[in-house]
Amino acid sequence: MEIQDVETFYNDEFQVKNVRKLIRSARAEEIAERTKLDSSDGHVIDEHDQFYRDHKLLLTLFRILAVMPVQRGKIGKITFGWSSLPMIYAYVFYAITTIIVVLVGIERFDVLLNKSNKFDEYIYSIIFILFLLPHFWIPFVGWGVATEVCDYKNGWGFYQLHYYKISGKNLVFPHLSTLIIVLSSGCLIVAVIFLLTLSALLEGFTLYHTTAYYHIITMINMNCALWYINCRAIKNASESLADIFQRDVNDHCSAYIIRHYRVLWLELSELLQAIGNAYARTYSTYSLFMITNITVSIYGFTSDILENSITFSFKQTGLLVAGVYCFILLYIFCDCSHAASEIIVDKVRTTLLNVRVNDVEVDVRKEVQLFLTALRLNPPTVSLKGFTDVNKELMASVSFTTFRLIKSDGRCLMESPNGRFVLFKGPRRVSQADRF
Repeated sequence: MEIQDVETFYNDEFQVKNVRKLIRSARAEEIAERTKLDSSDGHVIDEHDQFYRDHKLLLTLFRILAVMPVQRGKIGKITFGWSSLPMIYAYVFYAITTIIVVLVGIERFDVLLNKSNKFDEYIYSIIFILFLLPHFWIPFVGWGVATEVCDYKNGWGFYQLHYYKISGKNLVFPHLSTLIIVLSSGCLIVAVIFLLTLSALLEGFTLYHTTAYYHIITMINMNCALWYINCRAIKNASESLADIFQRDVNDHCSAYIIRHYRVLWLELSELLQAIGNAYARTYSTYSLFMITNITVSIYGFTSDILENSITFSFKQTGLLVAGVYCFILLYIFCDCSHAASEIIVDKVRTTLLNVRVNDVEVDVRKEVQLFLTALRLNPPTVSLKGFTDVNKELMASVSFTTFRLIKSDGRCLMESPNGRFVLFKGPRRVSQADRF
């Protein structure tokens, strides 16, 4: 159900005037009184928008990185404009960082094309170049989806107000603001430590080279944190909805109340689906990037083992860490989506199934059936605009595909007579002498 439809439902004078006739309870009268709150009033939205207050630090950090230049342009509303102050800052920041990335990228390509005679140097050069690519996607996967992200964020304001209208309480997100501080600090610290360690241990990777990667690695970590925070917020909202719904069904089981909760649940389900639609470009490229890095890293790791056995040298450890790092980020991305999709249905369905339909009035029985039908016909899945569903099955598919690519010997990296590495379409099996 669209937000406009929800608003029409709440403002239907027939519903309000016939509350006493339908259910004749003080609880229903409270709900009817709160439905008079104006959802178009920014001050009313802002008063109940706890989610924005808890996670505005995250939005600020994305503005600093020039990835998502949105702002609270109006009271109760997040806005985006191509000529806004955050966007002007993004243009300047992106131009400066692009110069640095291009200069470092030229040097990394030089290492790849002219100096990489050893297998580990070749693989590391490929990985370092791959980690520069996300910078050039920012206008497409960040700025290009900002309007849709604003719609999604503003949807939270409407949902929280509707939650208050029915429950009489503001929706809360336990420890969310503290968690965001911890995650944001961790994303930055991990990026700095990771790059400084590489600079100290890898020959040819200077401190100057690290300047091109700080904002990229931080952005990659922050994207994972952003997705986790959004899914955790859905989980908190689902648990709160299920708890208050169970209490009201136990104490005030009426068709009027169940109908309102059905509308509220449909809106929460739409919020979950809106995540994938709003961030489809961002997380499609994010997933492809992770899959590519996992494949390259694990391929390099296994190939070095075939040549030198397991020595846990720095080059082996570095490739393994790079692969595991990307695998963990991709796992978090898939797992939290899967968890949010499950919890949004389970508790509510359990409450409905526990209603003794033979002991309630006909209109209550009808509303229970309609609610169960809505749960069945509107499965809350996270889809990246139809390209793929984000769940544990996606993670299993990625793992299987990566394994098959590494296992296949159809395309082998061979060394040419002049000592340079080239891609060679060889037979599935190669001699031990030709292996690295």
